[in-house]
Amino acid sequence: MTKTSDFEIVSTRQQRIAELAKQSPRMGFISLNHHLDLPWLREAYRRTRKDGAVGVDGQTAADYEANLEENLRALLERAKSGTYFAPPVRRVHIPKAGSQTETRPIGIPTFEDKVLQRAVVMVLEAIYEQDFHDCSYGFRPGRSAHDALNALWQQTMQNGGGWILELDIRKFFDELDHAHLREFLRRRVRDGVLLRLIGKWLNAGVLDEGTLSYPEAGSPQGGVVSPVLSNVFLHYVLDDWFAREVQPRLKGRAFLIRYADDAVIGLTDERDARRVLDVLPKRFGRYGLRLHPEKTRLVRFHRPPRRSDHKRPPPDRAPGTFELLGFTHYWGLSRKGNWVVKRKTARSRLTRALRTVAQWCRRYRHLPIAEQHRTLNRKLQGHFAYYGITSNAPALWRFRREVARIWRKWLSRRRRDGTIPWPRFNRLLERYPLPRAVVIHSVYRRAANP
Repeated sequence: MTKTSDFEIVSTRQQRIAELAKQSPRMGFISLNHHLDLPWLREAYRRTRKDGAVGVDGQTAADYEANLEENLRALLERAKSGTYFAPPVRRVHIPKAGSQTETRPIGIPTFEDKVLQRAVVMVLEAIYEQDFHDCSYGFRPGRSAHDALNALWQQTMQNGGGWILELDIRKFFDELDHAHLREFLRRRVRDGVLLRLIGKWLNAGVLDEGTLSYPEAGSPQGGVVSPVLSNVFLHYVLDDWFAREVQPRLKGRAFLIRYADDAVIGLTDERDARRVLDVLPKRFGRYGLRLHPEKTRLVRFHRPPRRSDHKRPPPDRAPGTFELLGFTHYWGLSRKGNWVVKRKTARSRLTRALRTVAQWCRRYRHLPIAEQHRTLNRKLQGHFAYYGITSNAPALWRFRREVARIWRKWLSRRRRDGTIPWPRFNRLLERYPLPRAVVIHSVYRRAANP
């Protein structure tokens, strides 16, 4: 059976599950595991990344593909019979944004585990995509961080600013409560096979620098199933609660934008904002989560007054700034002289990106210039692909200039005199030009062509 036919089979089944979930929003699905068959696993294999890091068993995608059909049959039999063993995840630590000392733990499952997790996610998404609210954008089909940023920009502009409540959940993926998560899942999923598999992944060990441990809470970042489980958890703890219980009780307008565990709430009434700020720690604490006391803050973000001279308002009335998804949001003047919400690369993200480039240039300074140029181009293009949004052009050009400066610095170390004069380096840039800074995600272009 071809991959195309597998795709069609799976898509048809997902559509049926989705239709039933939409028709019966309070129904718990008792029988779902019959969808897990060979076509479903083959499609799950197709959707699984093949270039990811290997897990504790060291098996690559190529190794698994060498005997694919037999491997998938054996995997299906173990999953259905309950004999599947969830291997420990291999933990690695990556630098945390804005910090030179803190790291973020990432769990890397084995490749076979990724395939089975993907198969289960394909079932869960068909159900929960009918339940999730529009305010949720993280790790959902057809949605991206730029969609979240665009929605935030539009609603903030419509409200003229107001009060922005930044939420920072402390160690969410490490402290996610398993008991509450199971209770949330059972509201929609009551299939024993799926619940047993999810339970095994939640209780799987973590191998960190040779030490095996079994955390009693949390869901490892990096796992295929972790994003949808985190979305289910925060759907009930925050999104659904905010829509059903909070918004109807507010005097002014309010909106929520959430991307995974990053969220902001916008409100037009100060009393509403302070009431929500007071109740949020209690709400999260009820489900075993904590809000960071310093990073969770209320920001006055009103549009500055319309004055012909555009003088700054008094300090106690001046709008503040807030951050979401690597951008600092602030009020600024457009080319026509109107106050608009602008975004720029957050200082911590810009610093981290430049530090990463400097470390690469230092490590690979002896490579041929053409090879260095190709890699730096990819790094710049990747940076522009994410940070290239409306009003952020100055930060993009600054990043490009700093990358050029860093490259010149480490190329200079290859010379005896330790320096390359700028005129000579500029001639090198003519031969090996760096890509221009481009605003790829324009809110005005998007408004004109929705």
